[in-house]
Amino acid sequence: MSDRKTEDAIAPGAIDTSSMVLNAIQHPVIMVDAQGHVCFANWEAESFFAASASHLSRHNLDNFIPFGSPLLELIEQVRERRAAVNEYRVDLSSPRLGSDKLVDLYVAPVAGLPDNVVVVFQERSMADKIDRQLTHRAAARSVTGLASMLAHEIKNPLSGIRGAAQLLEMSVGDEDRALTRLIRDETDRIVSLVDRMEIFSDERPVDREPVNIHSVLDHVKAVAKAGFARNIRFIELYDPSLPPVYANRDQLVQVFLNLVKNAAEAVGEVADPEIVLTTAYRPGIKLSVAGTREKVSLPLEFCVQDNGPGVPSDLLPHLFDPFITTKTNGSGLGLALVAKIVGGHGGIVECDSQTRKTTFRILMPASRDARPVEPLPPPGAVATE
Repeated sequence: MSDRKTEDAIAPGAIDTSSMVLNAIQHPVIMVDAQGHVCFANWEAESFFAASASHLSRHNLDNFIPFGSPLLELIEQVRERRAAVNEYRVDLSSPRLGSDKLVDLYVAPVAGLPDNVVVVFQERSMADKIDRQLTHRAAARSVTGLASMLAHEIKNPLSGIRGAAQLLEMSVGDEDRALTRLIRDETDRIVSLVDRMEIFSDERPVDREPVNIHSVLDHVKAVAKAGFARNIRFIELYDPSLPPVYANRDQLVQVFLNLVKNAAEAVGEVADPEIVLTTAYRPGIKLSVAGTREKVSLPLEFCVQDNGPGVPSDLLPHLFDPFITTKTNGSGLGLALVAKIVGGHGGIVECDSQTRKTTFRILMPASRDARPVEPLPPPGAVATE
């Protein structure tokens, strides 16, 4: 702590214990004293501000946040009212902190320390991505209802139209025969689209089991290299200690075939086309399983990355919605199906895109029987019994 008054106000031994607790929190937490100095910062806060706790304590908070930030007003408000406040979607982006620093703030007074306040930062990036994922699931459900309706109300009339076109084709001249063929071809195209949409209306439970994701990715790569990605270089960055994913293998193959095919089409005009497949263990994120109240950890991260031109920024928030596509002849159902399958497995999928680096990231639960992965020791650590 920064002064003697602060040390006297806290019971002996409480500082170390409270520091251990706050350092375990996966959000930046700071305490600002009456002079505006950062008298405490947990490890996440040091990372957030890119400065050590001792460096933060030597300067006022306003040296580390954008000029005129509403955070300073919130701190003064808490000091005056002696009551906690919340503020959502506060932009702290700056050259020092970096771009896209959108946070939710919780500011509260500290009992026994007049004019000292605690500030908790919750970065919005992951929260927004999960919110978008729930929106994708709702969109997929709307397509489910639409697909059921189309199957019953459109396919039957279309078969009649196609049959009538075939009969007309036998009785008209060569000039009109091209028109009857056009009717038949367009009817077949609509039926094919409806058939693809019917996948969304299939709500039957799928068989799941522990699946080795690397065998799935190897299979997808082999299929791609034998066909649409014949001239594209693949790079694999796999974590060999990854536990199995609890999923349906055939549906996982379908998901990654869609993603790899999209990546292959994205790099079609690139001089050095490249697709990177990665797997990693990322503990810390939890989400409710679809259809249950159970919350599961999503530690398994699978990525498909390409070096194409990227996704237009205005399209990115709606990328997994049905009928959204940049392809001339695309239906916009491929990524919507990916979102439906991943969501049905209790996972999330999201996309980060910039020029020469577009990444589709899937987070999924491990197999229920899988043992947690032990973290690797830091460099230079000595093993002890």
